[in-house]
Amino acid sequence: MHIYEIATAFFSFVVGSIPFGYFVAKSKGIDIRQYGSGNIGATNVYRTVGKKDGIATLFLDLLKGVLPVAVASIFFQNNPEYKYIAAVFVVLGHDFSLFLKFKGGKGVATTYGATLGISLYSALIGMAIWIAILIKTKYSSLAALLSFGISTIASFSVFSNGQREYLFLGLWLLMIVKHRENIKRIFKKEEKSIEL
Repeated sequence: MHIYEIATAFFSFVVGSIPFGYFVAKSKGIDIRQYGSGNIGATNVYRTVGKKDGIATLFLDLLKGVLPVAVASIFFQNNPEYKYIAAVFVVLGHDFSLFLKFKGGKGVATTYGATLGISLYSALIGMAIWIAILIKTKYSSLAALLSFGISTIASFSVFSNGQREYLFLGLWLLMIVKHRENIKRIFKKEEKSIEL
């Protein structure tokens, strides 16, 4: 692995590791890991701390996904593989945070942020569907999994060399793994809805 690839991966992982949900909740005197689902993501912050804090966490996690991919795109304009490395490692950083003993969130907002810089069209389609499904069903996990699955399908193109599709598919599979308990609860009809 080239030194610049290692640096890109490390930078992206550190940025992804910033646990914004934890910090937002902590600013209100709450250790979000001890409440609700124990997750540091926007949904648990929304339910536990409040709507504004949940929305703030959502946007912060989205932006941290955007940042490393944007930096890689600027510094390595002639080497598109760097932005793919950045996308993978910023999501891994969120899911396995360096600052929380390698525990983290489920990566939905950060994944969408990262993929905005890879395939804007596919990511925006997914985000729009994410919001629509969430409003309709009130199930955050279901909205995330279905919408990014559609984003993954939308990423396929005859004009691509395959890297983009493999990236989306890999991130979707990681998202599914991180939501495995939610999936079990959905099938058992025990998943908690979210009040919008």
